[in-house]
Amino acid sequence: MRAALYTQFQGPITIEELPGPAPEPDGVVVNVEATGLCRSDWHGWMGHDPDIVLPHVPGHELAGTIVAVGSDVTRWQIGDRVTVPFVAGCGKCEQCRDGNEQVCERQFQPGFTGWGSFAELVALRFADRNLVAIPPEVDVVTAATLGCRFATSFRAVVDQGRVGADEWVAVHGCGGVGLAAIMIAKAYGANVVAVDPDSGARELARSLGAKTMVHDPDAIKMSKALKEATDGGPHLSIDAIGNPVVVSTSIESLRRRGRHVQVGLLPENETLIPMGTVIGRELEVLGSHGMAAHRYPEMMEMIIDGRLDPGRLVTRRIPLSEVTEALPEMDSMQRPGVTVIDRLDA
Repeated sequence: MRAALYTQFQGPITIEELPGPAPEPDGVVVNVEATGLCRSDWHGWMGHDPDIVLPHVPGHELAGTIVAVGSDVTRWQIGDRVTVPFVAGCGKCEQCRDGNEQVCERQFQPGFTGWGSFAELVALRFADRNLVAIPPEVDVVTAATLGCRFATSFRAVVDQGRVGADEWVAVHGCGGVGLAAIMIAKAYGANVVAVDPDSGARELARSLGAKTMVHDPDAIKMSKALKEATDGGPHLSIDAIGNPVVVSTSIESLRRRGRHVQVGLLPENETLIPMGTVIGRELEVLGSHGMAAHRYPEMMEMIIDGRLDPGRLVTRRIPLSEVTEALPEMDSMQRPGVTVIDRLDA
C-alpha cells in the first residue's frame, strides 16, 4: 500500500510502498477513501504523543470500505462503508461498560497507538464496538470529517456543554473544531459568538451564523467584551484551540452557573484556572475527548435531514502526496476550515 511515513519526530515525511495490514481477530481492514488532516496529526509528528512508536503512519479521521474482517467480528462484512471515532474503546473496561468508550482505559487510536489512515489501507481494532456505518446519503469526504473534530464538537456542545435553545455560546478558536461547534450550537437554537484572530476564520464563522470578535490577548479586556456581546456572559464557552490565556478569558467571561468545556489540548503545568471565580459563580469546568460510536446516530440523523452540514467546513482537498508538506505546515500556515485527503492513490 502507499502510505505517508515518518521515521523520526519532526523529520521528513515520505510516501512509501509498505506491506498492507491484516486484521486482528477483533478488527477489520478498511480501504481508505478519504481522511482528514488534523492538527492532532501535527502534534503526533512533533513528538507530543507518547503512544506513537516510530516508524509511524499518521491519520485518524477516516472513511472507507471494509476489505478484510477478523475472525471474531460479527457485525461487519466486506463491502460495508464505515467510519470510526478516533478513540476506539475496548468494550470491556469500566468506562466502556458505562458507555464512555471515548475515555477507554485500553483505547485504540488509529494514527497514534497504531498506524493510521494516511495510507490506502488501515487496520482498526475493536470493530464490533466502534465502527459506524456511513448512510447512503453521506459522502465519504463528509464522513471523514466526523471521526475527530466534528464528533468531538458534538459531544462538547451537546453532551458535556448541555447547550440549550436561546443560550449564548462562546467559541474560542475557529478551526475545524470551533467551526463545527458553531454549526452544532446554532442547530440547537443557541446564539453564538466566535472569537479568533484570523479574518478568514472569522468570515467562515460568520457564514455559519455566528457573531464574531477579534481575539484580544488581554484576558480581562476580552472577558469584559464577551460579557457585553452576550448580554451578561455566555452560558457555555468552548476553548477549541488550547491556550492558557483563552482558558482564563473563557472562565472569567461566563455568567453565573455557566459551563466551560475544554477541547483544545493545553501545555502541561502552564494553565492557571481562576478557581475563585469558579467557586464564587458556581461554574462548571469540563473536559471533552471525542465521542463514542453509540452517540453517532443522533448526529447522523441531523446530517441526513440537513440540520448539520459538515461538508461546508471542508475548504481544501488534497492528494496523499501533498501530505509531506501539508502536515509540517499545520502550525505555521493554518488555513481556515478543514483539509481532507481524498486521493489516496495520488
